[in-house]
Amino acid sequence: MNNRAGGGDIHALRRPVGQPALRAGGCQVRLAERAAFHRQARGPIREGLGTAGERGLNVLLTGASGFIGRNVASALAAAGHRLKPASRRHGIDYCRMQAEADWLPHLAGVDAVINSVGIIGESGSQRFELLHRTAPSALFRACSQAGIRRVLQISALGADASAFSAYHLSKRAADDCLRSLDLDWFVLRPSLIYGRGGKSADLFMRLATLPLIPVIGDGQQALQPVHISDVVATVLQSLTTSTTRQTLDVVGNEAITFADWLQSMRQAQGLPRAAMFHIPLPLALALARLGRHFSPLLQPENLRMLQAGCRADVQPLTRFLGRMPLTVETRLFFSDLVPTGRP
Repeated sequence: MNNRAGGGDIHALRRPVGQPALRAGGCQVRLAERAAFHRQARGPIREGLGTAGERGLNVLLTGASGFIGRNVASALAAAGHRLKPASRRHGIDYCRMQAEADWLPHLAGVDAVINSVGIIGESGSQRFELLHRTAPSALFRACSQAGIRRVLQISALGADASAFSAYHLSKRAADDCLRSLDLDWFVLRPSLIYGRGGKSADLFMRLATLPLIPVIGDGQQALQPVHISDVVATVLQSLTTSTTRQTLDVVGNEAITFADWLQSMRQAQGLPRAAMFHIPLPLALALARLGRHFSPLLQPENLRMLQAGCRADVQPLTRFLGRMPLTVETRLFFSDLVPTGRP
């Protein structure tokens, strides 16, 4: 195994996906763009939250107590919508909601539905097939029966024709179900989401503090992280826009390797760059088979998904939001949309 510092200067390696590298003459333009993006990010992100007139919308939100869900819930309230949360914390066990009849009593008076339920690893009764496919598909069909036209599905980048993992395949199955219905639907496919409170982001932040950072192979797996603010802005825009029936990849505006992403997280925590400990993929998979008994995140399939990378064209999302997604900066690693008065 090779121990060496990974990757050179972080900011030099990253550039917006879909944009050509700038010549020296374009530096001032690029700096001005970055400054505009940073000004946009000051305080809680409110653009794209949508308006629903004086009445607002009655919105059923599944997964309301999760990382995405609680940020969406906060933004819904700020935009004047009324929230009907659906999670185990609110008395609804998603594992038991397997048929349209299970959902119909909860849809009375609802104008729109957002499904944000998702797990990154299976444990106990929480299974991909049940939580990602069966329950949401029943919900979508119940919406069709109840006449609720606006339905949003928060899926995942990679839940497409190239999907190979149980995680992505189960997400894609629910996506396909929704797209087959005569509804005003959106399928939103976020990439790796970062921000305060996300489980995967927290895991990577802790990993980045190690004096010797472990990476799979050469650590050059492609990522396109997106901040939780951009995910929420996309959800709220999808709730009120007149142009529906869209599948959107929700990605950041910069591509970065996994090794450099960990170095970014390390620097955000005030630590100097660290050497990389390169673990061959077969050994990493063997270690994950042991680690999965201690954490659902440590699954061999998760490593295979990381190895495959996750990138997409940012331009469709840029057109939809009317702006570029946020540029990565230190404070965004520690921010979210919850209006607590903190950054």
